[in-house]
Amino acid sequence: MIEYSFLETPKQMDIARLTDLYRQAGWWTEALDNPSLVTGIVVGSHCFLVARQATTIIAMGRAISDRVSDAYIQDVTVDPAFRRQGIGSRMVAALVARLEADGIGWVGLIAERKTHSFYRPLGFSPMVDAVPMLKTS
Repeated sequence: MIEYSFLETPKQMDIARLTDLYRQAGWWTEALDNPSLVTGIVVGSHCFLVARQATTIIAMGRAISDRVSDAYIQDVTVDPAFRRQGIGSRMVAALVARLEADGIGWVGLIAERKTHSFYRPLGFSPMVDAVPMLKTS
């Protein structure tokens, strides 16, 4: 059975598993392994959701927010061994529900290449005339 919960204070084994998930998603290399960084990401997020099978974290996602009106969902990933079971969809739905319950009316995200079709049935669509941008220097 898979259980979903919001993580507020990660334990050492949580940090190690979250680091693994960031690596599996291709977002981090070993150079970014830093328990303090992971703790800061969890604690600094509006909310950080995990899915566990038994005691093992198999998926994660988080929302960052001004805590008043706007939020972004990011870092949603599921361990490859558990994909295509609806876990990611449940993660996004739970994050949106939490944000709405917290009074956040605007929820955005940047979908990675080839993931648009995952987010569309969950109520997300491309922003007209918007281009995601990243500071590079």
